[in-house]
Amino acid sequence: MDLKQIHDLIKVVNKSNIGEISIEDKDGKVTIKQKEERITVNSSPAISYATAPVAAAPSVGAPVAPAAPAAPVADNLLTIKSPMIGTFYRRAAPDKPLMAEEGTEVAPGKVVCIIEAMKLFNEIESEVKGTIVKILVEDASPVEYDQPLFLVQPE
Repeated sequence: MDLKQIHDLIKVVNKSNIGEISIEDKDGKVTIKQKEERITVNSSPAISYATAPVAAAPSVGAPVAPAAPAAPVADNLLTIKSPMIGTFYRRAAPDKPLMAEEGTEVAPGKVVCIIEAMKLFNEIESEVKGTIVKILVEDASPVEYDQPLFLVQPE
């Protein structure tokens, strides 16, 4: 899209009631937004008040979840957590064996899974010594930073 076409689009948006327009072609993407001169003083306090009940709602629902029984079990177990956001894999490739299963003994430096992030496959190594007693994530599922992946009974 050349500069003249962009100027023409700006004129069309300014003369119309269109708030925003985005156009994408082989050369790139252009987004044009109209300025809004609205006073939103009254909406800001409403948003902050609305946020407090929303934050309280999950904490009310959390004790109902079966997380309470899992806490005593996890007291004596060590956790291997995800060091990044990505997709969790238990195998190096579909035709390869599982890297870690329940009952697998791990030691610092042993690869227990792979996390794919931005088309890079990162081997995740155990930092603890023990036996895996629970795998907390399904294969090929997304994981978050610091999300527990494995529970390990220390030796």
